[in-house]
Amino acid sequence: MSAAMPDKLVSTFQKVKAKRAELSAAFKQEDDALKEQEAKLKEAMNTFCSENGVESVRTEKGTFYRSVKTRYWTSDWESMHKFILEHEVPELLDKRVNQGNIKQFLEENPDLVPMGLNVDSEYVVTVRKK
Repeated sequence: MSAAMPDKLVSTFQKVKAKRAELSAAFKQEDDALKEQEAKLKEAMNTFCSENGVESVRTEKGTFYRSVKTRYWTSDWESMHKFILEHEVPELLDKRVNQGNIKQFLEENPDLVPMGLNVDSEYVVTVRKK
């Protein structure tokens, strides 16, 4: 491999990355404007349902309906963990492993590996500007 080859790889990589960033920024700007339009239209449809005492509307072009979306979260994780353990309801949490915490745990406890834990490691390349 010639000395110029890595230089060319980095240079080309940076050009591609810059172009992607440019395209991404343009897309985001246009997409944000469209999202704003969608939000206003959904608000108008919700208002229509509310004012007319209906939950759905069928038109020639399609149907829209409204429903209640409920989200839950905690502002006190210590109490939530205690509650989950006390009532034996681990299913209240999403099933995923915190990557940083499990890595640290395994480094500190190499002989304690949870059953069923899968590990996948791969080389990744990072490019930094000079």
